[in-house]
Amino acid sequence: MLKFIIGILFFIVYLLKPSTGLAFDTSDPSVSLLQNRISNNFSRKYCTAIQNGFSKDEAMKSAIVKTENIISFSYNPQKKWIEKSDLANQISLEVVNDCGRSIGLIGKDGVDYFKSYFLEIYEKTTPDKNFSR
Repeated sequence: MLKFIIGILFFIVYLLKPSTGLAFDTSDPSVSLLQNRISNNFSRKYCTAIQNGFSKDEAMKSAIVKTENIISFSYNPQKKWIEKSDLANQISLEVVNDCGRSIGLIGKDGVDYFKSYFLEIYEKTTPDKNFSR
């Protein structure tokens, strides 16, 4: 009988205060589309700079600044939902797919290397800005 009463109490408490779930707004298709546009834009600028003879550092800084300028002057309310890590991963995938062979980056190792390289240079180039904010 005591177990039954305790069970009922727990059930009532659970009904009155349900557990909190976490939901991410990045599942919104418009956020994914914006993230795709940003990563495509960055990859195009980076790969073009590499093809024009820029060093990896020069190409990275140039692509970051040009992409950041486009994003910061555009009004899109969805940009606040983009996570920097997700965007960096998508940018890395795009760059490795578009021009990775020409800079010696192939597969998952290439994507991981470029992602860490991108985040490092991004923090140095624009410490007070954020692609998504």
